Amino acid sequence: MRWVLGIESSCDETAAAIVSPDGRVLRDVVASQIAEHAPYGGVVPELAARAHLRAVVPVIEAAVAALPGGLDDVDGVAVTQGPGLVGALLVGVQVARALAWQRGLPLVGVNHLDGHLLAVQLRREGDDAPPVPYPYVALLASGGHTALYRVDAPDEVALLGQTRDDAAGEAFDKAAKLLGLGYPGGPVIDRLAAEGDPKAVKLPLPFASKKTLDFSFSGLKTAVARHVQKHGPPADEGALADLCASFQRSVVHVLAKKAVAACEAEAVPRLVLGGGVAANAGLRARARELCEQKGVALHVPPLKSCTDNAAMIAYAGALRLARGERDDALRVFSRDPKRRRGKFRRDGTLVKRRPPSSAG
Repeated sequence: MRWVLGIESSCDETAAAIVSPDGRVLRDVVASQIAEHAPYGGVVPELAARAHLRAVVPVIEAAVAALPGGLDDVDGVAVTQGPGLVGALLVGVQVARALAWQRGLPLVGVNHLDGHLLAVQLRREGDDAPPVPYPYVALLASGGHTALYRVDAPDEVALLGQTRDDAAGEAFDKAAKLLGLGYPGGPVIDRLAAEGDPKAVKLPLPFASKKTLDFSFSGLKTAVARHVQKHGPPADEGALADLCASFQRSVVHVLAKKAVAACEAEAVPRLVLGGGVAANAGLRARARELCEQKGVALHVPPLKSCTDNAAMIAYAGALRLARGERDDALRVFSRDPKRRRGKFRRDGTLVKRRPPSSAG
């Protein structure tokens, strides 16, 4: 197998890529929808699905144009089947199914989170770094997901901890909305935080307990809302930068601390950052500092591999195809089926529901 076409449409990025089974990226095309959703302060599912419909064919054409024979040089198709927005996912999956059927190509579905966990293995133009050895602990932090995984092989992934409410990226965006910084808010907060004092505003360290590898960011978001309610919006750029720096410090401290703690608990000397929040300069700096203290090797993909992209989907799919796996029927799913739901104790254990009592 030479080249795999990957298609990604889980949220607000329509993407297509051509990748080899060894992770070499030939072409990676992304059509962003930020301008579509910015007026609403977040992603509108119906608008996202319609934008995918308009963009999916052009991005695929742009990706396969890198191959001398075009689609004739494609040996397999991989597509994101979840988690994500159902309407958005259906656009990518239906196009992938039609293309695979029409060309007689093998088709596989890819869990979007698996793509992020393997994105560090991609080899883009000018990148000659060796692959990251297995096993490694991966911190996946994005707008929709925040979790820690142990990755022993591409098809051997174990969940170690996850957010119980908001994802880290979601917390960034909601805090930015409270401060009137627009959408997406994460990059704006990151930029302003570099100019502020991270100790200027006292904010809680969310769910910093050492007894669990889970996360919780809803309380921190509420603390920012109460600060703004009590003191009003920051009066000048300096005060705004201080509040952004204090908020970012709380988020990245807990993310990095628990990620390194997971490496120690699993006796794994390698940490990988993935997802859109992995592009945050504050998180990268704090993770690097803690990893150096604990003797853990830190691996961070290039920025283009952190945010949603089709190259990671093509690579994860290529590995499935190489194992002889095929998907005759593809169903989309909105949430990761591995995610635990319910009430939790402070030590991270799940409170089991009592079985319903039988009527006597």
